[in-house]
Amino acid sequence: IPRNVQQVVQLNQLLVDKFYEVFGKNQEEPDDDPTNDLVVPVIPTFGNNDILPHNIFDRGPNTWTRRYLDIWRTFIPEVQKHSFDQGGWFYVEVIPNHLAVVSLNSLYFFNSNSAVDGCAAKSEPGYRQLDWLRIQLQYLRDRNMKAILTGHVPPARTDNKRNWDETCWQKYTLWMHQYRDVIAGTLYGHMNTDHFIVQDFEEVDDNVANGYEIIQSSKRGVVAADEPKFGIQSATSYLKDLRDSWTKLPKPQANKAHKASEMFKSIRDSSDEARPDWEIAELIEEYLHEGAEILKKGKKHKGKHDPDDYEAEIGGRFAERFSISHVSPSVVPNYFPTIRVYEYNITGLDRKLPYAAEDQYAMSSQEGFEESDEQDLEEEITEDGDLEAERKKKKKKPKKHRFTVPKPPSKSAPPGPAYSPQSLTLLGFVQYYANLTRINNDFFGDDAEQQRWKDGKHNGKKPFDEDRKPHPTNFTYEVLYDTRSDKVYKLKDLTTRSYLRLAQRIAGVKPRKSDVQMSDAVDEIEGHEAFDADQEQVDVDATRKKHKKKGKKDHKKKSRRENKPWYTFVRRAFVHTVDPDEIEEEFGP
Repeated sequence: IPRNVQQVVQLNQLLVDKFYEVFGKNQEEPDDDPTNDLVVPVIPTFGNNDILPHNIFDRGPNTWTRRYLDIWRTFIPEVQKHSFDQGGWFYVEVIPNHLAVVSLNSLYFFNSNSAVDGCAAKSEPGYRQLDWLRIQLQYLRDRNMKAILTGHVPPARTDNKRNWDETCWQKYTLWMHQYRDVIAGTLYGHMNTDHFIVQDFEEVDDNVANGYEIIQSSKRGVVAADEPKFGIQSATSYLKDLRDSWTKLPKPQANKAHKASEMFKSIRDSSDEARPDWEIAELIEEYLHEGAEILKKGKKHKGKHDPDDYEAEIGGRFAERFSISHVSPSVVPNYFPTIRVYEYNITGLDRKLPYAAEDQYAMSSQEGFEESDEQDLEEEITEDGDLEAERKKKKKKPKKHRFTVPKPPSKSAPPGPAYSPQSLTLLGFVQYYANLTRINNDFFGDDAEQQRWKDGKHNGKKPFDEDRKPHPTNFTYEVLYDTRSDKVYKLKDLTTRSYLRLAQRIAGVKPRKSDVQMSDAVDEIEGHEAFDADQEQVDVDATRKKHKKKGKKDHKKKSRRENKPWYTFVRRAFVHTVDPDEIEEEFGP
């Protein structure tokens, strides 16, 4: 049954009230500042189901920005309310003078939003939002702060599915590259499936990188990820597309992995027991990095690619050619309800000014900045109109820069928290879920594998009572997996290079004779005993030559072991609602 405007507004107000119940302060002396009523900051963002008509969000100010400015008044700082009214974007300094969380209105980038047209024209809200983001990120860089970007619709981009208009994706990805020293991570939702996206900066168009707009829309010939077609089958196709794209990622070399492993064993055996393993690993990594640089300088490639220069291919030691977007599964389920809790490095954050003093500084600084921000945007739109008039007069006119390219990091700046472990680096997350089948308690039997929420699993079974009286248990969330201890993903942190290794393992790239997946020396240090796809790929390849005549049963076991990261990724994407056997049948080689 379609909802009306009143129902949409009331539901969002209900959620705000629930946040108050959980996170509200018990203030004996209430003040006039509504943003001071919660013990933790809450940063909402517009979703395509928060508005009517569904997906359609026109340029602001509009009815919806004004309605939500009232509903979310507790969450939006006073100094940011003008930005929110203009288009639904804003940010909050969740750790004053250290970390800001930026709430993007991703509906202005969304292919299914027919009220807007990409991010190329300066009159478009998508263009204005990205220009606002550029100014804010530069402002945060100048203050030596970091940022986490949040939004609803993620920048999914495969051959068969593109969520964003191409002009928006191109500029956003360029922004991610230029502000890689500032951005600590990006968090999205919308697609219901638990996964991550690897953005390759080499896919940014050369014209865009040089400040020229590309007038190109991706709305034709692709499926936006929330259309009715995006069901199980479409999600299946999308996940396969992701894996296929990851097979094309640069591949680490076996010789470097072997050298790291041998060095670790040698140093550990000859060193004083007081030297910790992490220090040994750090020495090895530094040695290998310096050795690669010396090798790079001493060789003359003569136009040929050096197959050993893996770090050069991925953008250096910290994989700065790529960025990662985290996509969480949904709270209101297509599958099971979920909640995700991230953990980040707080080293050094205890040495800061009192919150009141910092808030005062941040607000006074930002007020003046907002005014200049708006003036700059208005001037650019005026200039855009002048350029159009000039084009009519002169048919042949030299190509001009159409937008301001963000400044890159300083050459002396260290890698940002998304690339190198440091303060505010995302360390991991715990993925919680609620098994509704078990909670509803409608059927006999306790076999967890029999209790997946999927049509047909309980075919022929009788409920507890013929009159269908419910017998639910208490609604509780339980841990689905924890990246800090997970023995399949083995993410020591959520930095880009850690995810790059995981993507390579999920892709299950078949190794060449002199080019196999690199084992992580730190994995050995931490003593993981679980399936190591990096090394297992080598073992499987060797085993194939020795045992060519094994039966189907052994082959199936080998396939499971070889594809364990991939099967686990898919199973988690569907929040454990699809049986492992079905996953192997649908997603197997």
